Amino acid sequence: MNDDHLLHPASLPTWGQRTALRVLQLLGWRMRFRPLPGPHGIAVVYPHTSNLDFFIGLLCKWSMGLPFRWLAKASLFRGPTGALMRYWGGLPVERRGAPTGATERLAARIHSADWMWIVITPEGSRARQPHWKSGFYHLALAAKVPLLLIALDFSKKEIRFVDHLQLTGDQAVDMAAIAAVYQGATGLYPDQAGPITLAPPRAADAPERRRA
Repeated sequence: MNDDHLLHPASLPTWGQRTALRVLQLLGWRMRFRPLPGPHGIAVVYPHTSNLDFFIGLLCKWSMGLPFRWLAKASLFRGPTGALMRYWGGLPVERRGAPTGATERLAARIHSADWMWIVITPEGSRARQPHWKSGFYHLALAAKVPLLLIALDFSKKEIRFVDHLQLTGDQAVDMAAIAAVYQGATGLYPDQAGPITLAPPRAADAPERRRA
């Protein structure tokens, strides 16, 4: 791993960034960052196995000083904490019954901004899942933007923002490339990390899933 990507507080321009990185370091973490390939993209976080991941991610966001947005289920934005979640960069999404064209509208929203990178945890849950949700993949293709593959590695107490990938549209090729990047990355609860694979496409005549 190139140590040129290792962030040091002294190299950061603002007091807030330096403080956030020092807190991460006090917690025993290192952070690696390579400049992003452009002003728009999708950031994928894996593995996501604990609530602690969210707070580590916030410290990383503040260390970089970049206005990353992140998607989360709409229920997290209800009540008094909703304003705080939005202030921290959250974008609520309905996981069930999403309207037709939601992916295309979000892709258009990305490009309507001068700078927008959206963070997604494709496992969709801290509990082990049999496959990744495919929303990040379809969104990146629709928006024609690169992926940033963020590795949250508890085994090394290291979070890496260094690997970029432009999807080809060939799911087998793309998912193999993604899996290669995440090889060896270990979550806080390793047995909760699911396989890096997309769900098989649903047959055209399969019944619609009932809404909750």
